[in-house]
Amino acid sequence: MGFHTILTLAYLIPNIYLFVRIWQIYINKEHRLWYVLIYALLFLIYPVSNLLGEEGAGFIAKTFGFIAGYILPFFLYLFLFVLLTDLLLLFNLIFKIVPREKLRSRSVKKYGLLFTVLFSMIVVIAGIINFNTIRTTKYSISIPGKSSDLSRLKVVFVSDFHLQEGTGIRFVEKFVKKVESINPDLILFGGDIVEGDRENENLERIEKLLGSIRAKYGIFGVNGNHEHYAGQDKGSFFSKAGIQILSDSVVVIDHSFILAGRNDGHVRTRKSAADLLQSITDSLPVILLDHRPTEIDQISRTGANVVFSGHTHNGQLFPINLITRRVYKLSYGYMKKGNTNFFVSSGIRLWGPPVRTTAKSEIMVVDIIFLHNE
Repeated sequence: MGFHTILTLAYLIPNIYLFVRIWQIYINKEHRLWYVLIYALLFLIYPVSNLLGEEGAGFIAKTFGFIAGYILPFFLYLFLFVLLTDLLLLFNLIFKIVPREKLRSRSVKKYGLLFTVLFSMIVVIAGIINFNTIRTTKYSISIPGKSSDLSRLKVVFVSDFHLQEGTGIRFVEKFVKKVESINPDLILFGGDIVEGDRENENLERIEKLLGSIRAKYGIFGVNGNHEHYAGQDKGSFFSKAGIQILSDSVVVIDHSFILAGRNDGHVRTRKSAADLLQSITDSLPVILLDHRPTEIDQISRTGANVVFSGHTHNGQLFPINLITRRVYKLSYGYMKKGNTNFFVSSGIRLWGPPVRTTAKSEIMVVDIIFLHNE
């Protein structure tokens, strides 16, 4: 079953349930025509935006696409609240706490529907604010210094920027200022940084902004699955933005530590982490960039000391984060397995609806302390 088929069913089936249950629980006979018209109008925004999106990027298509980005999470939380209402009604049916006649009164129907709609809107608005607020998450770890002369290294890690034509320049400017205020030694990008298959004025401005950032040991990154989809894994964005992409490659940084970067899983010829790291001969601390956190057990058996990943967005919307926790051994945050320290970021931005109700839009700051035997 294709991705778009799954997405369509995931949109259609809950909406059928929503339409029927709101009709049955809240809508009086004299308001049913208005209800059908309003619900149909809201429901059609998402599929119409998909149809228009295939034909171009005109004003109407952009407007429908913009609204659809907020309609999807609105319907999600409306569905969850109506589902909760049904559970409460079932509970009441069993234990008979509130008389059924009272639940059917006009005032209960009116205020019940108003509360459900408003609460869904409030959750979405809070998610919009959360999405547009950049936060830093700080960690401090110790690893063997081996033959390195460094005592510590401050790393900024950013993943899942999903930069595209519609990305707000102000957001990127805020990001650049945040990173500059941190004054990191090393900046790492964990994939899914740029979308789109063509150059445009907005991306050119973003390239210049990112290119203005400086770090003592440089700026590096890996491609994610979205660069692969859009063909940006072969594009010029990264070179113009001053980001050196590591494609199944290893570099020694200032004779102080080793940085390795894996290709995304879409690249059939990508090396395993063990194969990539077995070429290392220098006895230096090893930092690995791997877009998806899918091979924690295997990587923990290699010589990697620190591993940075993204991709998961920590589910982005509740309760999807509960699913990502089941799919990934580490879907967000920090874990140490064996001698390897794993970090998974929830991302600085998102793909899809510009709403985040789980985790945060974050810049990870990791202070790595190199331990030396005296």
